[in-house]
Amino acid sequence: MSEAALRIDASGQLCPLPVIELAKRIGEVEIGSLIEVVADDPAAATDFPAWCRMREQEFVGAVPAQNATAYLIRRLR
Repeated sequence: MSEAALRIDASGQLCPLPVIELAKRIGEVEIGSLIEVVADDPAAATDFPAWCRMREQEFVGAVPAQNATAYLIRRLR
């Protein structure tokens, strides 16, 4: 998997804050770039895929991270 152009640490933040942080910062990367959001809120597992569907972005997947999960999103537009 390619290196993330932007890494957002949303550890300790509860729903909806991790998704709000992604929405605020997605414009910082070029279209086609990968964003990694690290979150430990259990709701993030459903929040990020749903947000990507609604905003027409690509949910690439989720991988375990230290005491959290890293959610990978590709900016499409």
